[in-house]
Amino acid sequence: MASPRTITIVALSVALGLFFVFMGTIKLTPRLSRDAYNEMKRAYKSYVRALPMLKKMGVSSILLRKSIGALEVACGIVMTLVPGRPKDVANFLLLLLVLAVLFFHQLVGDPLKRYAHALVFGILLTCRLLIARQPEEQPLEKKILSVNGDEQPLIHEAAPEKGKMKVS
Repeated sequence: MASPRTITIVALSVALGLFFVFMGTIKLTPRLSRDAYNEMKRAYKSYVRALPMLKKMGVSSILLRKSIGALEVACGIVMTLVPGRPKDVANFLLLLLVLAVLFFHQLVGDPLKRYAHALVFGILLTCRLLIARQPEEQPLEKKILSVNGDEQPLIHEAAPEKGKMKVS
């Protein structure tokens, strides 16, 4: 049976992956929701206007929106389907992306309700990454204490289990 840690990582990976595939797709095409797509276009225009440095570098609102959308879709697919280390890399990239989006929202002065979802999913990405990077718990090995040449189990392991009596 899978450990609770593994189940948590898989559940978070699939949920986060599907969310970012969905959000990235909305940024790339109006097929899922024309209203949401038009709102994304408007928002990214305001982000580029607020950062003239992007305009000087030749980054248009369309390029910014489509590159962020494509990165979200790609990382979302990796988070959902690909096992191992690539999930952690995708998780980290999405976390950086969420931080950038939070920066954009703050830059243009959006109210909290406009970017609350980014905060929540940033926290979830952080939790998933922290859980995934923790080492697996190893089963406790029986520790032996040598006293005067006699081997005896350590006191905390020699105690009887709860609800059981030790009979000598």
